[in-house]
Formats: sequence, C-alpha cells, structure tokens
Amino acid sequence: MKKATSSQVVRKTGLAPGTIVYVGNKSKRDLFIDVFDYNREKLDEKQLENIEEAFSYENKETVTWININGLNHVNEIEKLGIDFKLHPLIIEDIANTKQRPKLEEHDECIFVVLKMLYFDKDQNLKFENISFVQGSNYVLSFQEADGDVFDSVRNRLRNSKGRVRSNGADYLLYVLMDAIVDNYFTLMEVMGEKIEELEENLFEEKSNNDLIQEIHSLKREILKIRRAIYPLREVVNRIDKVEDSLITEKTQLYLRDLYDHVIQVTESIDIQRELIWSLMDMYMTTISNRMNEVMKVLTIMATIFIPLTFIAGVYGMNFENIPELKFQYGYFVIWGVMVGVFLGMLYYFKRKEWL
Repeated sequence: MKKATSSQVVRKTGLAPGTIVYVGNKSKRDLFIDVFDYNREKLDEKQLENIEEAFSYENKETVTWININGLNHVNEIEKLGIDFKLHPLIIEDIANTKQRPKLEEHDECIFVVLKMLYFDKDQNLKFENISFVQGSNYVLSFQEADGDVFDSVRNRLRNSKGRVRSNGADYLLYVLMDAIVDNYFTLMEVMGEKIEELEENLFEEKSNNDLIQEIHSLKREILKIRRAIYPLREVVNRIDKVEDSLITEKTQLYLRDLYDHVIQVTESIDIQRELIWSLMDMYMTTISNRMNEVMKVLTIMATIFIPLTFIAGVYGMNFENIPELKFQYGYFVIWGVMVGVFLGMLYYFKRKEWL
C-alpha cells in the first residue's frame, strides 16, 4: 500500500471497481470483533477471536449485531463480505473512511454510511466513519475508532430495557443511528458553550490575536460538522421511504422521529454558524472601535497643540520689531496665554463629550 505524508493510506488510482483499499489513518489498528446475539428471552454477548467465527450468525433465527473495529484489516472484512454475500462495492466503501453519509439499497441488505463525531479528552473534534449493513436478521457495523457512542445501546441489550430486544434488525439499525444523532446534540451543546465563552471574552474586551484564532478555528469546526451531518437528512429521509421488507412499517414511525431529530441538529448548526459569523463581525467592530478611540485621542491632542505651536512659532521668529520681545514679563504672559488656550480647549472638548 502507498502511504502519504499524513500517515493516511491513500486510494490507488486505476483499480477496478470493487477493489478494497483501506483509506484511513489507523493502519496499525488491531482487529476487534464483538457480537450481540439476542431475542426477547436471551442474550449472547461475546468477543470473537477471528472473522470466521462470525459466519455462523448469518442465518440464525435470532437478531445479531456484529461490530468490527479495525478497517485496515481489509482481507478479514472481505471474507466477511463474501460469506454474507455483500456486493463488492459495499466492501470497497466500508474500507474508505472518506465517504460522505449515504444510503444504498441492495437485494438482501441496506447499506448506510454515517459520521460519528465527538470531542476527545483534549476537546479536539474527531470525525470517525461508521458503516452499517442491515440484513433480515443481522446488523454489521464497521468502524476504525477506539471507542464509539453505542454504550447506551449495549446496556439496553444487556438489561433488556426498551423495545430493542423485542424487535428485529431494522429496529436495531434505527437504535444505532439514533445513538449517533443523539450524540450530535451533545456535540452542539459543547459548540454552543465555546461560542458563549468567546462572546463573553469579546464583551469583556479581552480581544487579542489568540481570540481571533479561536474564532477561525471554531468556524472551521462548524463547517466540518455541517459537511458531515447535512447529508444525513437525505439518508434518513430515504431510509424512511424504503419499500422493502427489511424495514417494517412499525420501524418507519421511529425513523420519522429520527428525521425530526436530524432536522433539529441541522437547524442548530445553521444557528451556530450564524453566531460564529456574528462573532467575527463583532471582533472586527471591536478592533475598529478601539482604533477609533486611539485616533480620537491623537486628534484631540493634535488639535490642542496646533494653536500652541502657532503661538510658539510666531514668537520664535527672528524679527527685531516684535513689540512683546522688549516687554519685561512677556515670557510669563505667553506661557499664561498658552496654558489658558490649553485649558479652554480641554473645557470645550469636555462639554462636547469628546473626552
């Protein structure tokens, strides 16, 4: 495989459609496979040692969720795809982490690509690609992340809470997608807190070069979030309208609710995007106001010293017939005039509220 300077594995050009090439930045990730096989009465949770152990779950009467971490293991993913009769283009898209959110309908399965977004412990925004393949009695999920947002789903399966143990694979797909979308709300709350903090700093006149860098960084983040989430509206809207036995009418009701949640998230993104642009305008206005204050002070100082400079210039000329030159107290009188002019102009500017 060809590696780029950013340590990402880059897609090779000229390959036939369906050729599996890992496109991501975790080429040394170990393969991790966990399985939840369940029905209303029982749950079997286990971690698999190899991909071949997953083959037996394809035609079981129970519902099975197989979660694969480690997209760099393309040979293992290809074996799984062959056994589950997945189209080669699906396997190709699974290994390509640069895919935009999308939905594909196939004869025996539904393929969905989403973006899982979260902040790490250092508050850096992370983007992870996650793919779902839903069949009649199974859901396959593929990710390259070290963690995910599915702990709540796992706990619901273990504790038999909610409807997930009583429904089929289509409802499980909805629950997994709903967990990702719910995390978007948490993400937007964090973004909102960052925007409020920057706004407070602007109002408290803490503007500096670091602040403008933070605003630019926040603007880039919200644009990346928008690009990752906006296509999801089309995905959820299409999956709601799938005319296939894989999606039951009962689950479509929940998918419509999920679509409403996606709309709320996208509206929040648009609002926060406008707020960030307003922060940029506010910052520029603050800088402009400060510059105007500086210019006002300099202008007032220059205006005060213009008449004083004029007086000093007149009596600094080398003519013998200047009457005041022979006056005994001329020096002190000129100083008095200059001080009087100075104080008079200060009083005038004060009355005009220019100072």
